[in-house]
Amino acid sequence: MSLSTKTPSTFPTHLHVVSSQKAFNRKDLLPLGSDYFWEIEQGIVRSLTWNEEGQLITLGFWGSGDVVGRRLSRIKPYQVVCLTPVQARQIPVESYSLQQALLIHACKSEELLSILHQHSVYDRLLRFLEWLSCQFGQRVPQGKLLNFHLTHQDISETIGITRVTATRLINRLEREGRIVRSHRNLILTTGEPSQYNGTEISIGEAPKP
Repeated sequence: MSLSTKTPSTFPTHLHVVSSQKAFNRKDLLPLGSDYFWEIEQGIVRSLTWNEEGQLITLGFWGSGDVVGRRLSRIKPYQVVCLTPVQARQIPVESYSLQQALLIHACKSEELLSILHQHSVYDRLLRFLEWLSCQFGQRVPQGKLLNFHLTHQDISETIGITRVTATRLINRLEREGRIVRSHRNLILTTGEPSQYNGTEISIGEAPKP
């Protein structure tokens, strides 16, 4: 599936591809080849593409134990960006079960797709935060902590709303006590049982151009 070869005007120009090293910095792009995968040992990455208008489209979020790579997607363009410092191990394609990796990707993509089809944008955001907390959350006294930075722009791109709407809904969740701010982070508080499970999520405004 080919979406576009046009580089989005909003795509961060400071991202750069690092060679075959195992340690990556936040905002680095993982180098992708057809003959190897990356197994994430520590940290979180986001796979993405963009459309003909240059709008970024999130394909998934991946953390410790997950495998990412060119062979796991037929979408072009396709990139994997580090949301945190990342430790990753390069695995030759022939030494890893492609079927297993595809199954894991399909299951997580299905969960994310179900969230994106929530009719209510409020529910969509809340379910997205719950899903993140289930995937990456660290339990804290008030709820669950997801220790990486997402801007309101990142959230809006992922769940298909405007940045202004994302900001308004996050403020509403805070007023309702569903999230609590802790410095630059958020805690998704423990409340009603979730189908995903509950986070400190670092969510801040995207820098103004």
